Order: sequence, then structure tokens, then C-alpha cells
Amino acid sequence: MPAVYLRRIAGVETEFGVTAMRDGKAVLSPEEIARYLFRPVVAQHRSSNVFLPNGSRLYLDVGAHPEYATAECDSVAQLVAQDKAGEVIYDRLARRGEETLEADGIGGSIYLFKNNVDSRGNSYGAHENYLISRELALKNLSRQLLAFLITRQLVCGAGLVKDGTFLLSQRADQVWEAVSSATTRTRPIINTRDEPHGDSHRFRRMHVIVGDSNMSETTCALKMGSTQLVLEMLEADVDLPDFELADPISHIRDIAADPTGGTVLNLKRGGTVSAVEVQRATVDAARSWLGDRGGELERVVDLWDRAVTAVETQDFRGVETDIDWVIKRRLLDQFRTRLGCDWDHPKLAHLDLAYHDIRRDRGLFYLLQSRGRAARWVSDADIEHAVEHAPDTTRARSRGRFVSAAQAKGAEYNADWVRLKLNRPEPRTVELLDPFESHNESVDRLIEDIEAGHP
Repeated sequence: MPAVYLRRIAGVETEFGVTAMRDGKAVLSPEEIARYLFRPVVAQHRSSNVFLPNGSRLYLDVGAHPEYATAECDSVAQLVAQDKAGEVIYDRLARRGEETLEADGIGGSIYLFKNNVDSRGNSYGAHENYLISRELALKNLSRQLLAFLITRQLVCGAGLVKDGTFLLSQRADQVWEAVSSATTRTRPIINTRDEPHGDSHRFRRMHVIVGDSNMSETTCALKMGSTQLVLEMLEADVDLPDFELADPISHIRDIAADPTGGTVLNLKRGGTVSAVEVQRATVDAARSWLGDRGGELERVVDLWDRAVTAVETQDFRGVETDIDWVIKRRLLDQFRTRLGCDWDHPKLAHLDLAYHDIRRDRGLFYLLQSRGRAARWVSDADIEHAVEHAPDTTRARSRGRFVSAAQAKGAEYNADWVRLKLNRPEPRTVELLDPFESHNESVDRLIEDIEAGHP
């Protein structure tokens, strides 16, 4: 049997939409705005692709999308805090960018949106990464996961107003293939490109790119925690119902348009199952698998169960502060009633976008959160800690300590997910092949040399 990682390393990569507005009109192109945003980063690091003292990666992706990849996390709370730390880091860069725009006589406000589509139909992603055993055949595992992943939007979607209707997911309409090694050309549900970022004999990285970016902490926790539990069960050969689908992509958009969960899915070996039945069977199996383990994954299963029950009964009061699309739809329904309009009113599209504004004193999601209409998974103190500090229980701790020491002393260095390198006087490299290793004596020696002033 493959190893079952009850401590599972996971991380999230988030691409942000960016624009700048002055007097209701856009100023500069996204590429130009991104240059203003990254000017302090480039000035300090001579690069727009850097690792930070909190162990995360900050970079400018193709298409002028600012991107943030969390440090490796081994708990849901760590991951949620690290994910939210990325918003804080980028918002601080945006505020500095606004000061520079003003100084340059341009002016305007910079907006960063944690969503997945822009007004022109362009899509940008929220990619999830999970450590799995090298012994598992990823394509076989993927086939077992697909039914869960395409129906997960029922409980983890971010919601979207499009073409006069309300959809559960922003990414569902942007995915064109079930499993592929490509990421942009075909946009698969699961990307099979083999980049383990660790010991390739022991580990591989499962890269899921079908999920929405989540503003809600609790929805993010549910998305990542539920997927972790399904992976655990598959690795442990738990007897799960056979939901292998005949054609997963043929169903994904129908599910997004049907909040009742009643979309009928055709099974490969004959017969059908509804979307919500897949989620019900999976959460029930997860509760049995969890047993008496307790902890935050029990909290995940409780939320998952409540969310599935809400879809089954169409009574969403039990999760009206917990699930992104439910929170958003509740807000938009109030405006629809006030305006006496249908979903095609342009005001609703504007509110939809404003929900994803990451600035805490301006974005609609954070206005709702401040009024108790969006639940929390972590605290503001947890998020602020994650802005400066890497998780203590993964190899990100070593990376964060190394980067922090090198930056403080002005040492020349390079860092990536696996390697830390001091460049002078003689190049020295330490490899971190075990994501679970939170302490490394070779890294300690590098840091001691840096702090002694003779790297």
C-alpha cells in the first residue's frame, strides 16, 4: 500500500486581476500597472520573481497577472492564513504603487481582484497543490477524483453573474479537458506535469487547476481540507463508491448552472448519479474515515456536511456565512429585490466584481465580513503573523529563515522550492528534498555564516 500522509503538505497559487481607475476610467494598461506594482520588488531584488521571508513566492505571471504561491503548509489553518497573507502583501504593494502613480502625475487607485475572470472573458487561475506518494499512478488516481472535483463547486464555488444567470463557479466555464500535462492550452481539471518539488523517488505533486479563488476563509478551508481527506482515502484504499464518469467535462458547466445539485452524471460503467449524491457519498465516507481523529479536519467535515445538506434541502441558512457563492448570491438577491431586476442588470456584474476586491476597507466581501456576514477560520493576528513568518512545521521554515537572514545582511543568494544557495565567496547550495523537514542543520550553518558577516 502507498504511504498515507496524514500530515499532508499543500499549497495554493493565486493569480490576481489588476486594473487602475481614476474618475471612473481606466488608466494605463495592465502591463504598465503591474510594473508600478512590482517596482519596489524589482528595486530590492532586481527581479519580479522572488521568495519572501514567509516562505512564499511572489511573481508576475504571463499576461500581467500578479501571482502569489503560499509556502508549504501541513494544516488547513496554516494554509488559510498563508493564502490571506498574500492578499495583505499585494495590497501593501498596491498602496505603494498608488503613491508612485500620484508622484508621477498619473494618479488613480489600483484594484486587485481575487477572482478568475475579467470583463473581457479572460481567465486566470487558482491552482491547488497536494503532496502524494510516488507509488500512486496519478492518471488512475485522477480518474477516481474527477467526479469529486467537478461536483465540489456545489460547496466551494465563488459564484459568478454571467449571461443573465448566476453560476456557482467561475472556473467551470474555463476548463476544457479532464487530465493533461498542459495548463493554459487545454486548461485541464488536473495537471499531470511531473514537478515534485521534492524527492522525486518518494513524492509527486498533484496539481489541481479547476477550483475557484475563494474570498471566504471557510470556503478555502473546505476546498483544501475536503480534497486532502479524499486523497487520504484513495491512498489508503478506502472502499469508496465507483463514480468514474463517462465524460467529466460534459457535466461541469451544467453543474455550475444548477444550485440544486440535481445535474445527472453519466457513469463510465453504466447508470447515473446526481452531482449532490457524489458529494453526499464522499462526505459520509470522509466522516467514517476521520473516525475519532478530531482536530480541524473534523471541523472541515462538519462544514462539508452542512454545505451538502444545504444543497440537498435548498435551505442555505446553515451555511449563509460560510460558502462563497451563497454569501455572494444572498447579497446580490438583496440588490435584485431593491432594483426590481433580473440577473442581467449591469449593477449586479459590478457588485460581483467588487466582492473580490482584496482591499479590506473597500472590497464588498470584507464589508460583509466586518458585519458578521462572512465567517472566519483564522484570526487577523494569524494572517499578520503569516505575512512575516513561514509555517514552523514544514521546510518553508528553513527557506524563510534563510531568505530573511540573507536580505537583512545584503548577502547574494538564490532560493527556490528545493534549493537555497549562497553565491559568495564560494557558491554553496543546500537541497531541501523533504517537505516535512522543518529543521535543517546545513541551513543553520548557512545562516550562521550570513549573520557572522562572512558568507
